Amino acid sequence: MSDRLLKTLSSLRLTVILLVLGLVLIFVGTLAQVHEGLYNAQVRYFKSWVIIGVTLFGTKMPWLILPGGYTLGSVLLVNLTVAHFTRFKWTWRKSGIFMTHLGIILLLLGQLGTDILSTESAMRLEEGETKNYSEDFHANELVFVNKSLPNEDEVVAIPESFMQGKGELKHPQLPFTVKVKEYWPNSFLTNFGPFIAESLAKEGFVRPTADQGIGPKVMVLPMPVVTAMDSRNIPSAVIEVTAGGAVKGAWLVSSQTSAKQVVEHDGKSWEMALRFKRHYKPYSFTLMDFTHERYPGTDLPKDFRSRVRVVNPSKNEDREVEIFMNNPLRYDSMAFYQASFEPGDTVTVLQVVKNPSWLTPYLACLMVGLGLTVQFMIHLVEFTRKRMNPTTATTDVKAKNNQSRKNAEVAKK
Repeated sequence: MSDRLLKTLSSLRLTVILLVLGLVLIFVGTLAQVHEGLYNAQVRYFKSWVIIGVTLFGTKMPWLILPGGYTLGSVLLVNLTVAHFTRFKWTWRKSGIFMTHLGIILLLLGQLGTDILSTESAMRLEEGETKNYSEDFHANELVFVNKSLPNEDEVVAIPESFMQGKGELKHPQLPFTVKVKEYWPNSFLTNFGPFIAESLAKEGFVRPTADQGIGPKVMVLPMPVVTAMDSRNIPSAVIEVTAGGAVKGAWLVSSQTSAKQVVEHDGKSWEMALRFKRHYKPYSFTLMDFTHERYPGTDLPKDFRSRVRVVNPSKNEDREVEIFMNNPLRYDSMAFYQASFEPGDTVTVLQVVKNPSWLTPYLACLMVGLGLTVQFMIHLVEFTRKRMNPTTATTDVKAKNNQSRKNAEVAKK
């Protein structure tokens, strides 16, 4: 049974099937970007184990089930590894093939490590502003911040995904229960007066069922979920806070507003907010200056760069660095890229990438290239030697034919 399993896992037929399924997955996933967006399509098709239901050329196929990118990559990794150690016997003549296979295995492992361990976020800084965190491109979180501590804040974060079910949210660090009464994955808030509420309602705005904070002063426009890479959804929700069986009130929270809203409980003040997910750092960045040069006579950017002050108390570090196009700052196992800026040339946006396995693809490609070169040189040397000594070449051919005949007879027995 085990021999049959190893033979199946190492078969060339399985390799071909996996490659064909990979092509189908790339085709379907690429078409899905039109309706689902680039990021969502990547997550659903290439960073998943199983795909249930696809949309192809505008036709929904909920019954279609396909293996995800993780499944195909994992099985292909097993296929290459088992074939490498069972079907191929080590000889110097095949050393290039072995190196090439090891390079491909390393490439697959590196991609898996990148998907699991890497994070991407952004740090928006105005000139003179200091931050010790970056914000996620796509994820949001509901946070409660205990402002009653003397020297630091206690932050309790709940991912947005837990809010979509509109149920109760409990956290061991929260002394109260949170219930999501209303939730909009994408929305727009606006203030209203007594004379324009009716006209706003005709345009699709709704009054949130909130009686605390900014809730009674604004109206919410539910909007379709966007999927384009250059836009993002602004979620909003109405949350009800309950403690000891008593309702303290309902608040409207939204990623659109930074207004401070506080719930008091047991003599402690808890600020609440629905915001972009934050990645905190043990150091801080301050934007000292931002410069933007354009090509003469146009608005096309020629060069834009940020002069940033890095302060890290744990290392007694306080220095200034420049981050500009094609020249990122690599610091604390992260890379800070000059990604974009805002009109007015006083605000910069740094892309923050953490990828512990970023060197793996380079090493894998180097190993594959070296393996192919070695294998080519081995065959080139053999070909040259045969051309220089035809008698030896004829003898080698006869020896190979005899060995092939013996192998065939053994296989028949």
